[in-house]
Amino acid sequence: MSIAAALMLPHPPLIVPEVGRGEEQKIHKTIDAYKKAAGMAGALRPETIVLISPHQTMYADYFHISPGKTAKGDFGQFRAGQVRMEVAYETEFVSQLCRLAEQTGIPAGTDGERERRLDHGTMVPLYFISQYWNAYRLVRIGLSGLSLPLHFRLGQLIGQTADMLDQRTVVIASGDLSHRLKADGPYGFQKEGPEYDRQIMEVMGSGDFAKLLEFTESFCDRAGECGHRSFTMMAGALDGAAVKAQKLSYEGPFGVGYGICTYEVTK
Repeated sequence: MSIAAALMLPHPPLIVPEVGRGEEQKIHKTIDAYKKAAGMAGALRPETIVLISPHQTMYADYFHISPGKTAKGDFGQFRAGQVRMEVAYETEFVSQLCRLAEQTGIPAGTDGERERRLDHGTMVPLYFISQYWNAYRLVRIGLSGLSLPLHFRLGQLIGQTADMLDQRTVVIASGDLSHRLKADGPYGFQKEGPEYDRQIMEVMGSGDFAKLLEFTESFCDRAGECGHRSFTMMAGALDGAAVKAQKLSYEGPFGVGYGICTYEVTK
């Protein structure tokens, strides 16, 4: 399998030191785990990184894949505009993935881009990855309002594309967990919040990906989760592979869950 590994990573801008300005130390376990996961990915020297972001262009009935050759972004909206990045897109991978999607009836492609600039769900993972390896090209994919099985199916096409092109690939599922862990958190408290995080860390920590499809939409909505569809698409990309799953960290001190897991493909 051309996919060498996959990572489940949160995207709080706070963990970028220029944004956090010291506050990031309140989630130092997440930062330590992030560095370990990024180092693992960097050591694989991937030719292609496929990054799935909830904050990329999103439609109810369509998966948006970023078009073009390059894109830029910065953390200006988080008062750190001096932290900038530019990426080169893997255009051949994008073209092949779009062809497979069309052939299989999956509504996905490069139409309808609303914002060319990189989103923070993309930039936070790449901020860390690029400290260990930056000779990669990026494929950036958004989520949709379509069903979890369709997210899984598009993930399978990602795996097929990597194999067809024989590109050493790392897949990153960017996503926070529940936003409803505490009364003083960004969306208040719901009992489904900590329950979602408990269940998702059990599933993702063990690599039991089939259970991702068992979560109901209503439960996920009440939990205020962010990354479930990202994780499901990543699981599809790993379908059929043997993986070594490792849970590195979980924290939620600000009312939002941050979980980090890695998946090394062993065969």
